[in-house]
Amino acid sequence: MATTDETVETERVWLVERTYGDDEQNMIILTYATPDGRRDYRKERALPSFTGPGRSTQVSLVVEPGNLGTVDDPDTRARYAGEVERMREKHDPDDTL
Repeated sequence: MATTDETVETERVWLVERTYGDDEQNMIILTYATPDGRRDYRKERALPSFTGPGRSTQVSLVVEPGNLGTVDDPDTRARYAGEVERMREKHDPDDTL
C-alpha cells in the first residue's frame, strides 16, 4: 500500500478572551484569534481542569484552518487583533499562563 505525504496547512492563533460558559457554570471558553482578528478558534475547558500542576493555558495554538470560525463584527475583529498584538509582544508562542 502506497502512502503519500500531504502537507497539512495550519494557522497560529493567540489567546484573546476567557469567558464562562452560559449554560455550564464550571466551563471556561478560551477564544483564540488570528493576528488580523478575522478568524477565531474556541476551546472549552472544565473549570476543575485549571487546578493542579500542568494545567496551564497556552498563549497560542496551531490549528487547521477548517477549525476556525469567522469573526463578522468589525469591533470584535479590531479588539481581537489588538489582543493578539499584545500577547505577541509579551509572550513567546509556546508560553503558558
